[in-house]
Order: sequence, then C-alpha cells, then structure tokens
Amino acid sequence: MGTLSPLAVLLLAVLLRAPPAAQGRPSFMVILADDLGWGDLGANWAQTETPNLDELAAQGTRFVDFHSAASTCSPSRASLLTGRLGARNGVTHNFAITSLGGLPLNETTLAEVLQAAGYSTGAIGKWHLGHHGRHHPTSRGFDYYFGIPYSNDMGCTDTPGYNVPPCPPCPRHGATTTSPGDKECYRDVALPLFENLTIVQQPVNLSSLTEHYAEAAARFVQRASDSGRPFFLYVALAHMHVPLEVSVPPGSDVYGAALREMDTLVGRLRRLAGPDTLLWFTGDNGPWAQKCELAGRLGPLVGAWQRRRGGSPAKQTTWEGGHRVPALVYWPGRVPAARSSRAVLSTLDIFPTLVALAGATLPPNRRFDGLDVSPVLFGQSDVGHEVLLHPNSGAAGKDGAIEALRLAQYKAFYTTGGAKACDGSIGPEERHQPPLIFNLDRDIQEQEPLDVASAEYQAVLPAISRAYARALEDIATDNVSVADYSRDPAAVPCCSAQHVACRCQAPPAASLDHGMERRATRLCL
Repeated sequence: MGTLSPLAVLLLAVLLRAPPAAQGRPSFMVILADDLGWGDLGANWAQTETPNLDELAAQGTRFVDFHSAASTCSPSRASLLTGRLGARNGVTHNFAITSLGGLPLNETTLAEVLQAAGYSTGAIGKWHLGHHGRHHPTSRGFDYYFGIPYSNDMGCTDTPGYNVPPCPPCPRHGATTTSPGDKECYRDVALPLFENLTIVQQPVNLSSLTEHYAEAAARFVQRASDSGRPFFLYVALAHMHVPLEVSVPPGSDVYGAALREMDTLVGRLRRLAGPDTLLWFTGDNGPWAQKCELAGRLGPLVGAWQRRRGGSPAKQTTWEGGHRVPALVYWPGRVPAARSSRAVLSTLDIFPTLVALAGATLPPNRRFDGLDVSPVLFGQSDVGHEVLLHPNSGAAGKDGAIEALRLAQYKAFYTTGGAKACDGSIGPEERHQPPLIFNLDRDIQEQEPLDVASAEYQAVLPAISRAYARALEDIATDNVSVADYSRDPAAVPCCSAQHVACRCQAPPAASLDHGMERRATRLCL
C-alpha cells in the first residue's frame, strides 16, 4: 500500500477533527469565482466540465436568480463583505496596483463582525479592496491571508498563461522593462503573492497557484479545528479571470480545461467542510466578453437588445449577463438537497445572513442592501428581494450610480450601454426616459422591452418609479462612505526594488513547497 502525500494526511486530519461549532454556531466557507458565466455551471446550462459543482447542486440548493452586487471586481467584493452597495460603501470602481486607498476604513467587513464574535477568519485568493497600509486583509478582520492583492492579470509573471491579447513574461535581469504598446499587459512590476503581510513570491508561479490555495485552505481549517473555534473562510478564486494557466494540447479548449481545474479545486475545498459548515459558492460578475474564447458562457443571458446595438452585455454592464451569477448553498441536514430556488437573491445577502446564523449583530448607524435570507436557504420560503438595484459598473453612466433596477419579474433601465466585445465594438451609452422595461419571466434574453403604450407597461411603470425614488432617497439619507482612489507608485507591492520587475532576491518556490508556516519571513519585505 502506498504512502499518503503530506496534503492527503492534512486533509484526513481536518476531516477527522472537523471544528466543532462553538455554542452551536456553524462555520462558513464562501467561495467566490472570478468572471464566471451563469452558463458555465453544468447544473444551469448542461455543460460537462463542473461535476463537483453539479454534485453540490444535487446535494444542496441552487439559486437560478442570484446576482452580484456589481458587475466588476472591486465593487462586487466590497458589497459582499459589507452588505452595502458601492453607492453606500464608497467602492464604485476598481482599485489599481498604485492605489493608496481601498474599502473605506469606517466600513465594517463581515470578517470583522465574525472575528469579534469569536470566529477564526481567513481569506485566500484575490483581495482587490486595497493593499496599502491598513487596507490589507489582515487589517480588515482576517486573522490570516494568503493570495494575490488584486486581479491575476495586474502584473507580469514567468508563466503568463493564456490571454487575449497574449502578454509577455516578466523581463529578466538586463532586459528592457519598457512596457509594450498593449496597455492591458503589465510589464514593469511582477505579480506578488502574499502570506499575511509578507510577499512570498514575486512573480507568482501561476501554474502552482491552485495547489497552493488548496494547501493554504487546509492549513487554515486545521488551525481552526485545533483552536476549537468556528471559522469563516473566504476563498476568492483566480479562476476564471485571465490569464488562464493550464496545460493543454495545442488546439484544445483552454477555457474548458481551466473550468475543470476550478471545479476540482472547489471539490477539494468542499471536502474541508465539516458537518457544521455552510458552504456558499457564487461569482463576482459575469464573463469578460472581450477575452473571446477565454470568456465564460452566458447561457440564455444574451442581452439581445444591447447586442443589436454593439458591445457586450456581460461583465461591466447592468444586463443580466453582467450580474446574474451561479450560486449554490450546501449544508447537509440544514439546506435542502436537490432544490432549485427562483428567489431573487444577491451577494449582498451573504453578510446579513451569516451574521444572523452566527448569532452576531449587524453594525449600527448604517443601512444595508442585503437581507437575512436564511429562511430561503433552509427551504422555509422562496421570497427574496422585491426590489434589487443594479449599479453602473463601467460600461455606461457614472460608476456606482443606480440606473437599473429589478422589481419582481420586471427589469428597468434608465441608462444602457455595452462593454467592449470580442469584436472590439462598444455599445453606445443611451439614456431612457421613460425607462426601458423588460419582463424577465417571458424574456430572459432581454430581447424586446415592453411597448410603452401597452397596458402592461403603463401598469408597472408607477410601481417602478416609486421603488426607484424610494431607493435613491434611502441612499441619499444614509451614512455613506467615500473611498480614496488616489494613486502613488510607492504603493506598488515590491519584493525587491533593486531587481527587475521587483523580483524576489532568491526564488521562493522551494520554500513554498516545504510549507508556508516554516518559512522565514525575510524573503520579501
């Protein structure tokens, strides 16, 4: 009989010693995929690359009308961790590698609430809510952090993977560091990998990142088990954001191979969850269509009205393909198995729901856009949001402004526009007064808005107008934060400014292979 690998031994130990729920409180694992399409999930759209996620759907509850709080990276993540839209928490567009600020410090994160309630808190993967000073994850309620501080394309690597257009590897000593003409490729600074406050790899080896994330998650859960405390683990995956780093034969389906790799990782993470752990899987926004064959699948969310006018109806837009995302909740014995819910839910709901299940209290002196949807999770109700707001996320209108909303089955647009598509087209920004209104029950493809002269339009318009006015008034009278979007090159994470592209002085890969917890922190400061 062969010997078990060190990781297998660790996984076995975690399973045998799953952390008990302190005073009956559950542990939580939130897995957030990046740029995943609603149609990428096999349970949603008959694909074959996601057997582990499909098994989660079969053994848990699948939410088919679930939405990210914004359709781009930083605002979506800020809203998940605060339960508040960017119009309230101040995060309305993405932070840069030179950003001095981040999620405003007066905003309270889910991790801070659970940490104060006695939870072990960990974040693994993409952060993108500020990395300079007190904006780092370990200053925002997380006991432990392991990951990349922003998107995995915001720095060069030696393993650049697949991208559209392709990006070159990091320069070596003596090579020029002049950035190429394509502004989408970073050339001057390598992508960093952090453990807590220490850069442990720069550039990141993307080909081994998935394995390191799985190992870091196992270590965190083991430490939580040893402490006897419940845990909150937030895993923000690099998948399916470009660059996709997978080994495939020439001519193979790169996106499908990367999707299978992500699915395998989710399966490994699921096996870390004990019987007292609620697992919530979802995505930060829809596919990045301008990446062509490396972009996810929209399924039926094709935004046909916008497509006829040019541009993409996916990431960065307020079309369904931009913000309707896959969502699964798994908790054997508590969350019903093989159930599909049509309740209108959002990543905004994760904050208040987990706070309630932990027996904690929401932060005072602010309003929340999310709801405690635990009755929906437990199959006691199928009622979610009657009104759900969709902020502008880059394709049209002022970033963060609310110019689209959902009321029951109706979707109203006061502004439309398409993001950059694979063919390079960008849909023009158009203002609508009165608004475009779609009935999503009949027209999930958002193909034809209701005729303004129709009885249905005239019947629903007053309710939409009232809901819109109430929402704007509620935000205007709330305790609203303002994010600092100022930039300074000194804020760029740099392992060694004396080395080209900030490379670490010594390759840390061997140290990674021998276990993070035993490595000296001198490597990259």
